[in-house]
Amino acid sequence: MLHWYSQNVNYAKLLFPDFSLILCGYLLCRYTALNRAVWEPVEALVYFFLFPVLLFQSIVKSPLDLGVTSRLMGAGWTLGLSGIVLAYALPHVPILRRWIDARDHASSAQIAFRFNSFIGLALADRLAGPLGLQLIAVLIGVCVPLFNMGAVWPMARHAQRGFLRELVRNPLIIGTASGLVANLLGFTLPHWLEPTVSRIGAASLALGLMSAGAGMQLGALARGKVLAVSVLSIRHLVLPLVAIAVSHLFALSPLQSTILLAFSALPTASSCYVLAARMGYDGAYVAALVTLSTLLGMVSLPFALGVLQ
Repeated sequence: MLHWYSQNVNYAKLLFPDFSLILCGYLLCRYTALNRAVWEPVEALVYFFLFPVLLFQSIVKSPLDLGVTSRLMGAGWTLGLSGIVLAYALPHVPILRRWIDARDHASSAQIAFRFNSFIGLALADRLAGPLGLQLIAVLIGVCVPLFNMGAVWPMARHAQRGFLRELVRNPLIIGTASGLVANLLGFTLPHWLEPTVSRIGAASLALGLMSAGAGMQLGALARGKVLAVSVLSIRHLVLPLVAIAVSHLFALSPLQSTILLAFSALPTASSCYVLAARMGYDGAYVAALVTLSTLLGMVSLPFALGVLQ
């Protein structure tokens, strides 16, 4: 019991710097002149430039063992498909069906399986340094296309742009795919360029976490409570339990299992509400779910890493 308590305290301490940056972003956005008008361009900078550079650097830094990495990829896909199936099944559960609005479900299903890359990259770096970054980058690379398809599919009839075009132009996919190709071709960054790229990576983690905090809002949670509880339970309770089974199924190494568990318990993607609003749905409701998911991450991550592991 004492060991369990001390282990969870250690994980809470490990996570504190990242969540303190989220809190800083929230406070700055709400109570200073640095409001949403400031943070929206910051989010764009992180998403379209800083993060792709970090993903590329993380993957090319050390050679990939395809035999070992393929098991992690398979585990990531299995975990992701489990989340998508569970989210899609909610309106068909007899007990829940009458309480779930079909339109709200279409926009909110993505909450159950998408993940916050900002927090994931920062956490992997704190858990295992460069190797942790490489492993989480592989998971991001294989899961972002799957999760984007899972998110867009229920809302496809309202899409304003081509489905495949959005996937191909995703900067996280571009950064990861180019990093994988460069790694397999034996490319390494020149020594003179490494300090610059490392500073870009460090900036992306700090600014990404603060941007996640700046986007938090809870005002629209007065309705759709059954749907909210359902998708958030999948995201923060069921998927970590699935990750334990998947890590055994694919015989992952201890470090890979740790990264997969952390990945399974991450808060949902902050861009969920942007996608929902852009496709004609209630962005405020989805934004409230994103905010609550970010707060629940403070519980689910210590639970996955300290209790389940």
